[in-house]
Amino acid sequence: SAKWVELLKEIAPETRRVAVLRDPTQGSGTSQFAAIQAVAPSLRVEVKPVNIGDATEIESGVAAYARTPNGGMILIGSGAAVGHRDLIITLAARHKLPAVYYERHFVSVGGLISYGPDYIDQYRRAASYIDRILRGEKPAELPVQAPTKYELVINAKTARALGLTVPATLLARADEVIE
Repeated sequence: SAKWVELLKEIAPETRRVAVLRDPTQGSGTSQFAAIQAVAPSLRVEVKPVNIGDATEIESGVAAYARTPNGGMILIGSGAAVGHRDLIITLAARHKLPAVYYERHFVSVGGLISYGPDYIDQYRRAASYIDRILRGEKPAELPVQAPTKYELVINAKTARALGLTVPATLLARADEVIE
């Protein structure tokens, strides 16, 4: 979660405020917001939670936030985030807010940048667990695995539309750049 703030500052250095769109009913929304809050002072940004529930709440929250300049957005994963994906991307474009997303599918349909687990790698690793279970190991005795491979995806077209120049160092680290 802290990496999202770093990436936002790297792609849009003038960002001083960050709206964190989250579902407060989800544990991940609360814990990831806390991680973002912890790193924000060191990057000289102020964070503000914007709860996502229904479309009206998202629209009014983003519109109110966007009235002040030098803002950006971070979207934390949840069912509501997926359900309102197109609305959130449209609002970011309408209000000229650079936004970081937790999954690549947001960037493939117009979002600016994403950083999150490489799901294909996770599926490959899950196959080894299935093999171990089929060989007789008990699932309860297998260790929990956190993602080990993350992917960075940038939408260059969206960056241009926002008037952003993507730094060469960020482009070099990207797993994919969508033109």
